[in-house]
Amino acid sequence: QVQLVESGGGSVQAGGSLRLVCTVSGYTASMAWFRQAPGKEREGVAAIWPGGGNTYYADAVQGRFTIARDNSKNTLYLQMNSLKPEDTAMYYCAAASSLITKWWETDAYYVWGQGTQVTVSS
Repeated sequence: QVQLVESGGGSVQAGGSLRLVCTVSGYTASMAWFRQAPGKEREGVAAIWPGGGNTYYADAVQGRFTIARDNSKNTLYLQMNSLKPEDTAMYYCAAASSLITKWWETDAYYVWGQGTQVTVSS
C-alpha cells in the first residue's frame, strides 16, 4: 500500500523560499503537488511523470516553483521561490497508479499525503 508523507512547510516572508518534500513508500506513476487555501477548492500546483522528464505547472506558479523527483530515494520535491502571500495554503502530494491526462484533477490520484502548511506573510 502506497503511503505519502509531506514535510518542509513553514512560515516565510514574501519573496522567500521553501522546499517541500514528499517521502513515498511503494510504487507510484505520475505524482503531483496540490494546495488548498481556507474556503477554496483544492487546486493542482505541479505534476511530474514517472521518469521525471515531463513536468507541468499551474499558471500561478510557473517560473517560481519547480517539481522534481528522485526515484532512487522515493522522494518528490517542490522547490518554491519568490513566494507570495497568495501561495499560503496546505500543500499535499498525490500519486497516481498510471499515466494521466488531466494532471490538475484530484480524481486522477488515488493516494494523498496528510499535508504540510505553507504560510507566506507580506
